[in-house]
Amino acid sequence: MRRIPLLAVSALLAVAGLAPATAAAAAGEAISRATGRAPVVTRAGLDPALVAGRGAAVDFAEQEAENAATNGTVIGPDRNAYTLPSEASGRRAVRLAPGQHVEFTLPAAADALTVRYSIPDAPGGGGLTAPLEVTVNGGDRRTMTLTSQYSWLYNQYPFSNDPDADLLHPDWWITECACVPDATTPPPVVAKPFRPHHFYDEQRLLLGRAYRAGDRVRLTAPARGGAAWTVIDLMDSQLVGPPRLVPGANVVAFGADPTGRRESAEAFDRAIAFAKRARLKVYVPPGTYQVNRHIIVDDVTIAGAGSWHTVIKGRQVALPAPAPDGSVHTGVGFYGRDAADGGSRNVHLSGFAIEGDVRERVDTDQVNGVGGALSDSTIEGLHIRHTKVGMWFDGPMTNLRITGNTIVDQIADAINFHTGVTNSVIAGNVIRNTGDDAIALWSDKSADAGNRVERNTVQSPVLANGIAVYGGRDNTVSGNLVADPVREGSALHVGSRFGAEPFEGRLTISGNTTVRAGTYELNWNIGLGAIWLYALERDIAADVRATGNHFLDNTYNAIMLVSEWSVKDLYAITNVHFKDTRVDGTGTSVVSARVKGSATFENVDARNVGAVGVNNCGAFGFPPTGSEFTLTDLGGNDGGWLAPWMLPNTVTCDDRPPVVPPPPPSRW
Repeated sequence: MRRIPLLAVSALLAVAGLAPATAAAAAGEAISRATGRAPVVTRAGLDPALVAGRGAAVDFAEQEAENAATNGTVIGPDRNAYTLPSEASGRRAVRLAPGQHVEFTLPAAADALTVRYSIPDAPGGGGLTAPLEVTVNGGDRRTMTLTSQYSWLYNQYPFSNDPDADLLHPDWWITECACVPDATTPPPVVAKPFRPHHFYDEQRLLLGRAYRAGDRVRLTAPARGGAAWTVIDLMDSQLVGPPRLVPGANVVAFGADPTGRRESAEAFDRAIAFAKRARLKVYVPPGTYQVNRHIIVDDVTIAGAGSWHTVIKGRQVALPAPAPDGSVHTGVGFYGRDAADGGSRNVHLSGFAIEGDVRERVDTDQVNGVGGALSDSTIEGLHIRHTKVGMWFDGPMTNLRITGNTIVDQIADAINFHTGVTNSVIAGNVIRNTGDDAIALWSDKSADAGNRVERNTVQSPVLANGIAVYGGRDNTVSGNLVADPVREGSALHVGSRFGAEPFEGRLTISGNTTVRAGTYELNWNIGLGAIWLYALERDIAADVRATGNHFLDNTYNAIMLVSEWSVKDLYAITNVHFKDTRVDGTGTSVVSARVKGSATFENVDARNVGAVGVNNCGAFGFPPTGSEFTLTDLGGNDGGWLAPWMLPNTVTCDDRPPVVPPPPPSRW
């Protein structure tokens, strides 16, 4: 068959100004006409048409392995925690036995691949490595080295790398035995490994040349590769292009080693000091640079050749004695000065990768990719993986812009604004596989205020939430795409907890899309909502405006408002307004209310509702006047979910209604 020059097709589409996903779709149609089949390009495992204009604008094409050609086994769907498919994008993946493969058809020209995968842990923990063969069109063979050294955690928070570890907290409630082991005679036998999770990791590969749309990329688990199985979740493909050159103080000229054999931290310090005196940028050319401690930055610009070309990589190093902040390790990271010391300003980081070596969660450790306090600064185009938190900022600080970064495979959060971060922006970032909140605004001791979290894509946070706001004033969460939170969290979370300052002013949550959210809360043994408002430590009484959001394929509820049982009569959630909302599929209800208070609903349309539209338990007092939580119908609520007989505060309380898995979401 004559090959159609689809590289030219893709190039013309790019020149025409079409977005990468649109160009890939158009190229896919051309491939289909030529070959009779088309690659399936998704965004967070969804048809891109369902999330148009939401999430990060990306320069890669995402392809789920379950949609590709394979002689392996598709696993899933499964939304139960502690399983391989539950942590996969779209809740499905492909398992390869030795000798098996999965083959993707490129939807557009590409010279680089990212593969999200899982391989087994070593029997005693600590991980192993195994090869993955990559071939294009049956030739051009390369080998990726996969590892499970940065995945596979076990047990209770803050988790363990040891699959044979005993319970870390035998005085905690255990759902599996419905008991507190220390208070049980005889103590229960808890199966080991207990609660395995955090299964996946990512690897990137430059192909050395550009391949055309329609070319076939085969990933094969070698017959004698050393791994009993290999799970492939997805593959991203993209055109990276050549490295960029930035005039300035080249770190190599100051002694940095681009081969990664020698430590380069002092060379970076010298280059930064010179650049500040000479009013130059610091340039980090292509290479891999070994840096095993923090690089302190203030009033400096550091630019790499692009995150695929410039990699700054470090080992985690044990400190001889704990640091004043409690850290017992250090590692690679770019840090502003502490806020108590005045913080840093005018820092601009762009165009490089940060690769850490964090394999366990130590909450006191400062082993984050970027940290400290950075005001009047920008962070753009970084790729961060294997750190504890991608970016953690301790304010007070102001006017920081975090845009266009990729943060993956974190032990804890991806981005956290902690303590008095104001007038700052988190926009256009891609985040996958965090071990805690992907993005958090935490108003601890001082309010985060005037911040905007916009157009980010968050996928598969293993624990906790996609985007969480803990207190603060006049913050905005808009235009984001959040998919596949796994347990004990939601896609979008509004929480009065963790000692946060109260919510004040207006919290705007607008134009976001969530999918396959509304997860299981392990400790409460109930399902949450895709958006979850939680009054644990004080009332939530600020003006909360949730407008234009789409909640798709919710495992349990779309919307949940709740207080913890021990404070159910103390705190309320009021002044919450839902408007112009679409709910497509719930395992249980559209709204679950388990708190005192009220909310209004206007133009909230719902379909494919698994249980009663409103599960209104209020504060579980069940007074004769009705529920302690009132739903106000402002009109236009379609789908029959907000039936008149449920208003204004009729009790419709079913503590654990049956779950009806919804159909896949479709165009409205």
